[in-house]
Amino acid sequence: MTTRTNKLCDESGVSRRQALKIGAQGIALGLLGSGVSPLPPLFGRTSEAVAATEGKILVVFEWFGGYDGLSTFVPYGDDELYRRRPTIGVQKKDIITVDEHFGFQKSMLGMHRLWEEGNAAVIHGCGYDQPSFSHFTSSSYWHTGAPNSGEEYGWYGRTADALDPHGTPNYLVNISSTQSLAVRAREHVPVVFDDPSAFTRSVFHPQRPYIDTLDAGQTPRSEVHKFMLDVNKSARDASALVTQAWKNYQATRSGGPRLLDLDKVVALIENDFPARLYYVRLQNSLFDTHVNQESPHNRQVQYCSDAVWGFFEEMKRIGKENEVAVFVHSEFGRRVPENTSLGTDHGTANVAFVLGGGVKGGQYGKPVSLTELVHGDNLQYTTDFRNVYATLINEFLGYKHPDKILGGDFKTLGMFA
Repeated sequence: MTTRTNKLCDESGVSRRQALKIGAQGIALGLLGSGVSPLPPLFGRTSEAVAATEGKILVVFEWFGGYDGLSTFVPYGDDELYRRRPTIGVQKKDIITVDEHFGFQKSMLGMHRLWEEGNAAVIHGCGYDQPSFSHFTSSSYWHTGAPNSGEEYGWYGRTADALDPHGTPNYLVNISSTQSLAVRAREHVPVVFDDPSAFTRSVFHPQRPYIDTLDAGQTPRSEVHKFMLDVNKSARDASALVTQAWKNYQATRSGGPRLLDLDKVVALIENDFPARLYYVRLQNSLFDTHVNQESPHNRQVQYCSDAVWGFFEEMKRIGKENEVAVFVHSEFGRRVPENTSLGTDHGTANVAFVLGGGVKGGQYGKPVSLTELVHGDNLQYTTDFRNVYATLINEFLGYKHPDKILGGDFKTLGMFA
């Protein structure tokens, strides 16, 4: 970069540092290269990876808040559960059993339907060494796939870079009001939105004047300034395309359970948006159940499991059920004993779920012990969560070197044919 490009980009006041910061937060949105509208690729890049987007699609659905795995996929066959949780332990009468030891909490009818179809995999004991009990710190570890490392980019963003090193526009979508660290990438600018009707998302107040100024029809005066003008135009173009896809979906969508934010993913998939990777984080979570856990937790897992079931009903409607998989996880589980407020506190290991996409349904990983506890009445993890990432990257998405993304050799689980 020249000295000039390190200075302000002109009267817009956008410096190179600010450009990088704004771009990293997903304000610069990709331009649709094919599908809904015949728009040209961004910055003259070719669309070499567009063909790859016609293959498998992965959706990460993060159940933020720390859901209680012991009240979700319940080890009812272990008496220790009821010794540790004499009041809130889920009783067998409130469980849809899948074998002599485990079953879904009874409100999870949607997830159980997927299980009965052979389209649900349960992974036991997902966690990592030296766990954090902070929502935000543990989330950052899951988002980067590199606990206690200070990794700059997200695991999902690095996956996008590996699958498509050319940074094809609109390859990576984040349904959120603010961008997740998980999708931060070196080569890709994720499409980030919350309301598809208005394509609205949150920005910090000091950034708003810069963004508004870039809409003023300026002539580029440097490479960085041209970059910001181009991506801002792309944001406007992407806004129109996403909005149209949402309008189209309103005319075709099926009735049934509320899909939470997964309906926005359905809209884009049905309308041939070229994204291969979607990231959805649960909003308005009820999972941080320190007090009176039973009712809010059961209600939230019902909403979430109904949403994923309804999502796959929509995938069946449009003929995509074998091409799309959903990965469900949380930043941690809950502590084993109930607390004095009839809730549970922040924990460590947890169950995770992989649904659809040709998954071989069943249970994976070693079930956790309810007696050999660590870190103050917490579960010892039995499956490094990066084993699940490696499985999704290799077995489902078809990238044969997940170690290059994850920074280590993590064994895959044999979850897909």
